[in-house]
Amino acid sequence: MTQNLPMQPEEFRKTFQALHEELSRVIVGQHDVIEAFLVAFFAGGHVLLEGVPGLGKTLLAKSFAKTLGLTFARIQCTPDLMPADILGTQLIVDRDGRKAFEFSKGPVFTHILLADEVNRATPKTQSALLEAMEERQVTITGTTHKLEEPFFVIATQNPIELLGTYSLPEAQLDRFLFRVFVGYPTPEELGQILRQTTVADAPSTQAVLGADKAKEWILHARRLVREVLVARTIEEYVVRLVSATHPKEDSEGDAASKWIRYGASPRGAQAILMGAKVLAMVRGRVNISFEDVDHIAPFALNHRLVLSFEAEAERRTATAVLQEILEPIHAATSRQPA
Repeated sequence: MTQNLPMQPEEFRKTFQALHEELSRVIVGQHDVIEAFLVAFFAGGHVLLEGVPGLGKTLLAKSFAKTLGLTFARIQCTPDLMPADILGTQLIVDRDGRKAFEFSKGPVFTHILLADEVNRATPKTQSALLEAMEERQVTITGTTHKLEEPFFVIATQNPIELLGTYSLPEAQLDRFLFRVFVGYPTPEELGQILRQTTVADAPSTQAVLGADKAKEWILHARRLVREVLVARTIEEYVVRLVSATHPKEDSEGDAASKWIRYGASPRGAQAILMGAKVLAMVRGRVNISFEDVDHIAPFALNHRLVLSFEAEAERRTATAVLQEILEPIHAATSRQPA
């Protein structure tokens, strides 16, 4: 499906739904995961997928690249993976009898990059992605190399294994627009998975966007998303949500002060607003609602909280803490018009 530019909001909505339906052919269930995944992409951010092995995280990334007709590269993260294995390196080549340096590009020079089991890479290697994710460029021996847009990093990690893993530092986590938890399928969905994957002709995805215009269409869609209107009341609501995650020294009874050492950064507020803009367009509106913000906030904030020692001792999760902190704000604001 190729598109003529410029597009209209209705065209964006239909294409988004077509991508969702195409991915749902191979990823059974997980509708919220697929939606959040697509929202992060069109909002211009990166996504961290977290779940136990075998739930289709890698398949989702590969299928997504195929539906868009974009280039795809996969990095299998291991403790011995070096930054040069991701970014590339300078090679000495022979040119007409003279030795010269030539830059050999690494897998980061692609449109969609899958960092599989990213927490198995060492902190030094994890940090090699920081500049690429934030600045869309890499610097090798003083020379800056621009990455081609759209550039989208999908990282996966397994939350149940600790041996041989390195927790992502806060600075790295903050570069991800969303963290999305991939849960177990229901018994009905598991049955469908078995029927689809144990036959001769397993379903596969088809390209939704033509490769010749995919890049131009996506970049235009991302610009269109930024034109979605934001009322002042919505903006103030997002500010209240993010500010509520900041612990206060003079408020011992406050949930944030009890469970959180460090709250969400301004990137958290930006992530909520950009994700809500995409969601509003998908739902056929050109303005954000409170419901859009409430739906996006957990994805945008759950990885931006540094829990207190007390929270860790009581095995509180960031998701549970976030729900406890934000629920009173949701209840107090739910009836206000946008």
